[in-house]
Amino acid sequence: MATQPEVFVPQAAPLTQERRGALATFWKRWGIYYLFMAPFLTVFTIFVIAPVLVAIYLSFTYFNVLEPPRFIGWSNYKLLFLEDDIFLTAIGNTLLFALITGPVGFFISFFFAWLINPLKLKTPLALCFYAPSIVGAIAMSVVWKIVFAGDRYGYLNNYLLNMGAINEPYQFLAEQATIMPVIMFVSLWMGMGTGFLVFLAGLQTVNPDLYEAGKMDGINNPFQEVFYITLPMMKPQLLFGSVMAVVAGFSVFEVATALAGLPSPLYAGHTIVAHLYDYAFIRFEMGYAATVAVILFLWTFGIGRLLMRVFSSKNEY
Repeated sequence: MATQPEVFVPQAAPLTQERRGALATFWKRWGIYYLFMAPFLTVFTIFVIAPVLVAIYLSFTYFNVLEPPRFIGWSNYKLLFLEDDIFLTAIGNTLLFALITGPVGFFISFFFAWLINPLKLKTPLALCFYAPSIVGAIAMSVVWKIVFAGDRYGYLNNYLLNMGAINEPYQFLAEQATIMPVIMFVSLWMGMGTGFLVFLAGLQTVNPDLYEAGKMDGINNPFQEVFYITLPMMKPQLLFGSVMAVVAGFSVFEVATALAGLPSPLYAGHTIVAHLYDYAFIRFEMGYAATVAVILFLWTFGIGRLLMRVFSSKNEY
């Protein structure tokens, strides 16, 4: 009677003494660090990484909240870029807003932080500059709606009428030509928040001896001090401020909708986040809204990585 051949079943190799020693060495050296990082990594995974992955998945589906998500491939992306003219308008408005308010807000925050840093009253002055960012965007927009109101009781219209500059009130928040400039102005007014405080704190960490050494090397005016000493010593703060400016530029929503409404007249103040909000919480087309969110995330992430290369002093970025 023929015997059946034995079948070789591979088994997991037991932990050798060397592997046990390597694991023990790794745990002895790094284990306590990973234990301290575990709470943050857990929260970060649940509330940041997981939602991003879910949004990427939903962007390939049709999901109206009432029914389970249905996979439709690249249809949302095709519709977004080839047929959604309002989204293209939102892209143009958001890019215009970010290209103007981002660099301008970054420069203004650094300039005023540098200006008040040597003063004795820098603490109350810093509070004055920071105060507009503490107030909610909706509350601040309500104040500015009085300034730009379209009747003769609006502060700006009343002033221009009394000066004889105009003959009738101008609709600043209804005319396509002025909606976006007004939104930019109010956003810049409220923009000196965290970035401003970070710049002010960074200026105080620069060693004063460097300025004395710079004077001995030929630096003879404050602008040369800023260019050759202050800016190179503040690269971490500049990186943080630039990333915050990019995020604020691409995520503009509350100020725009509070001033111009949703949708704004002729979509002159329509932004990407407003488009996302429209489809997510008004039309409940979550799959399409997730597609908008993914595009916004990729743009913000890509520009953030570019800024890391520009302002980082390390080569690994």
